Amino acid sequence: MLPYELLIGLRYTHAKRRNHFISFISIVSMAGIALGVMALIVVLSVMNGFQEELRTRILGVAAHLEISGPADRLADWRGVLAEAKQNKEVMSGAPFVNAQGMLANGDLVRGAIIRGVLPDMESQVADFSSYMKAGKLTDLQAGEFGIILGGELARVLNVYPGDKLVLLTPQGNITPAGVMPRVKQFTVIGIFEAGMFEYDSGLALVHLHDAQKLLRLGEDVSGVRLKLTELFRAPFVTRDLSQSLAGHYYLTDWTKSHANFFRAVAIEKRMMFLILLLIVAVAAFNIVSTLVMAVTDKQSDIAILRTLGAKPGSIMKIFIVQGVFIGVFGTLLGLASGVLLALNLETIVPIIERMAGMDLFPADVYYINELPSKLVWNDVGIIAGISLLISLVATLYPSWRASRINPAEALRYE
Repeated sequence: MLPYELLIGLRYTHAKRRNHFISFISIVSMAGIALGVMALIVVLSVMNGFQEELRTRILGVAAHLEISGPADRLADWRGVLAEAKQNKEVMSGAPFVNAQGMLANGDLVRGAIIRGVLPDMESQVADFSSYMKAGKLTDLQAGEFGIILGGELARVLNVYPGDKLVLLTPQGNITPAGVMPRVKQFTVIGIFEAGMFEYDSGLALVHLHDAQKLLRLGEDVSGVRLKLTELFRAPFVTRDLSQSLAGHYYLTDWTKSHANFFRAVAIEKRMMFLILLLIVAVAAFNIVSTLVMAVTDKQSDIAILRTLGAKPGSIMKIFIVQGVFIGVFGTLLGLASGVLLALNLETIVPIIERMAGMDLFPADVYYINELPSKLVWNDVGIIAGISLLISLVATLYPSWRASRINPAEALRYE
């Protein structure tokens, strides 16, 4: 047998014919909670997808962890890489040379970061191969002085694969006329587009040996780039390597080099969660008003139940059941619609764009040209729990008020 409090509470959710307004407020409350829960799930899924997409694009060009020497010169990079690989969380590594330079094509000049890489090893720590729009990373050959440019950088310099351009480096040659910058002609052999303006407009790749020769580094490099088994373990691996590596090195991981960017995204996600949670809170106020009106309408019923022996706690339970039913039903409806929408968002958005005849996410304005979505079930559980908790709290005052009704006062005018 079910407790009578549960049976009466569920029955009160269906108002009598003369009290349609209470039923209407109940429906509005359910719809409000469902809308709030759905909006929370969809928005958090979009924020998760956006964060993962940006992280993927950034780490497709940047490294999980970098080891560099004093004054950006690392002599025995092979020994350092072998020592770093002794850590079980380090998957692979590659040497690199970093330098600033000016790229010139006639009157068109643009500053850029020149990165010297070994193509075979670089492909193990970065995902340049998937970003190549023309040419291949393996086309970089030592001694041929080929260069691969970011798409925006190539557009500004108005160069295409096969064109020549001049690289000027600040490391100068001493001549009778003074210090002159080193100048070398390179051939454009490829163009990449990582989808991040920072890299597409300011990064150029050359072969490691060509960079060493141009900068007169000998066999030295700027440092070593590492790829880890788990990118979120980067700070811990950095700490372990700083203690295990023999020598003085500078270690930095992606959480430090892009800390402000990802921190801003995380703060925005939290603020959106709090703002959208207000929708659920507003719907909870509707539950309060629904139960207050229900208590007023059911005063005679409450009085009869009290005269039959019902305790104040039982009266509270009746109206708590009524309010919680509204919250549970609204939450379940919001969970179902939110999960369904979040899982199919990449299909729904193009349909909306075709119907509206406009591009909601133009590639020249946003980092991404589509709306990514990543449903995290932990977020869904938190949203459901908070929604149910708010619904429960909203029932306490009206239920307490119902338990305080004096039977004699309620039946005086009946």
